[in-house]
Amino acid sequence: MGRLPLTLCLTFLVMATVTFGVPPKKAVDVPFGRNYFPTWAFDHIKYLNGGSEVHLILDKYTGTGFQSKGCYLFGHFSMHIKMVPGDSAGTVTAFYLSSQSSVHDEIDFEFLGNRTGQPYILQTNVFTGGKGNREQRINLWFDPSKDYHSYSVLWNMYQIVFFVDDVPIRVFKNSKDIGVKFPFNQPMKIYSSLWNADDWATRGGLEKTNWAKAPFVASYRGFHVDGCEASVNAKFCETQGKRWWDQKEFQDLDAQQYKRLKWVRTRYTIYNYCTDRVRFPVPPPECRRDRDI
Repeated sequence: MGRLPLTLCLTFLVMATVTFGVPPKKAVDVPFGRNYFPTWAFDHIKYLNGGSEVHLILDKYTGTGFQSKGCYLFGHFSMHIKMVPGDSAGTVTAFYLSSQSSVHDEIDFEFLGNRTGQPYILQTNVFTGGKGNREQRINLWFDPSKDYHSYSVLWNMYQIVFFVDDVPIRVFKNSKDIGVKFPFNQPMKIYSSLWNADDWATRGGLEKTNWAKAPFVASYRGFHVDGCEASVNAKFCETQGKRWWDQKEFQDLDAQQYKRLKWVRTRYTIYNYCTDRVRFPVPPPECRRDRDI
């Protein structure tokens, strides 16, 4: 998970021989214990409704988190999350995939808290071969602390797509042919956590966590995992090419999905590394393919 410098669904159609993209398969809600287990500060996780809902609690002593039981090479991973309400400045709620090596791959959602009345910021990032610095930030078009919303990742050999309630907010295409590394041979675990990051999370660290408002609570449901499970050292998925996310309709977005992505880019994007000429005088090579410039 990287830090940003202070400077700063539809029906599948086939027309003639053209194949259009479709949304991922509908997520299946399961109890927390089916796919996940807590990893630290066990007393700061509260289980409700038989484990179908989980609350993560952050106070001045500690935050907490959990991770998946399995490692996965490709698939669809979804979580319903209701963010910390009210004055959440300094807090970060993270939902991400990460491999275990020193040159790790990682796919990040990070929700950066804010002062009451100010919008949450959603930061995404992609690490490949240990290299990140691909931050994008958007303001969400709703208050994510008022109700549960779905946040999901579709990851296959062709692309990584970040979705918010089935709206694609970011695409990272496989651009190995132009020299850009792509996550394809390091299985990843899924993680989520609530923690204090007031040295950078809100206005570059200018806004500090108000501990008088603690405890801070992020709520979770869904816990959907549909991936190719592999050992941590596996280099390929044994069912590669045979799963639903490998099929042609999931190799790209369709025109309507690109239209929705453009809507997010135009109206809600507040930072995109692809357009930051201070950090990148020459745009990174993947940016044009990902339609970020």
